[in-house]
Amino acid sequence: MAMSPDPARGNTLFASGRQRSALSGNGLAMASMLTWAAGFPAAEILLQSWPPVALLTARFAFALLFMIPIWVLIDGPERVLRTPWGRALLVGGGLGSGMFLIIVAQKLTDPVTVAIIASCAPLVATLLELASGTRRLRWNFALGVVVSVVGGVIATSAVAPAQLGLGAACAVVSTGLFCWASMATARDFPRLSQFGRTTISLSGGLVIATLLMLGSALAGVDVMPRGPIDGQQLGMLAIFSLLAMGLSQVLFIASVGRLGVALASFHINVAPFYVMVIMLVLGEEWNWTRALGAGIVALAVVLAQDRERPCPA
Repeated sequence: MAMSPDPARGNTLFASGRQRSALSGNGLAMASMLTWAAGFPAAEILLQSWPPVALLTARFAFALLFMIPIWVLIDGPERVLRTPWGRALLVGGGLGSGMFLIIVAQKLTDPVTVAIIASCAPLVATLLELASGTRRLRWNFALGVVVSVVGGVIATSAVAPAQLGLGAACAVVSTGLFCWASMATARDFPRLSQFGRTTISLSGGLVIATLLMLGSALAGVDVMPRGPIDGQQLGMLAIFSLLAMGLSQVLFIASVGRLGVALASFHINVAPFYVMVIMLVLGEEWNWTRALGAGIVALAVVLAQDRERPCPA
């Protein structure tokens, strides 16, 4: 007589698979934030001669120049043509607007300040998931959100109040748009690969960036770089677009698919530490307050790990 499956064994295998998914999701989120952090020093150099709207448009265009051919190879021409481009424009519009605001925020402040102001991301992302019904709020996750925000507040306390204001407001709104667009990207294009989902949302972002640039030009705003586009500029643009946007967003969307946007966004609060380390290599000073904030956020990620994955959308 055939033996029935061992329930305990089945539960163990299910839990093991869930743990592997959480581990890989957190690894993807960490890699995403590392590559994202590399873009802040590059943007700091580019913003010395590029207007924000021109830099945003160039960032999207440069990344998509490489990503679209790869997307066609991965998903095939037929699937690319059948993509819901109307929805992509909406999602990409949110992503493009958020990226524009974060460039403006950095123009008004500095790289580390923008990264640590994004500490509201876990709270915003959690509210989005609760509103959409894709997450049940559990005590450990709620505790993780609180601890993550505390870590962000501690890191932010290292910033002089004069650096906040409009720049901080732009960073906060940018964070909300980024969280929503990331959740929508992972949810609304199920027939596409992770690479395809990212590419289509960035394509919508390019449309918005182009419209912003044209509108600025018509309004008489200078939208052209103020200096020559030399090898250094192209190198910084490659880091800012291909690494800190293209690769980072692919990794983040893959992480969102495994963890949900709320938990994946916890890792955004560690980005200030990564930025600080990069800036340290470039000659900036070490800041123990920001390092402490990063450590607290890392603790929050551990606390918030769900025993159950987010409910399917």
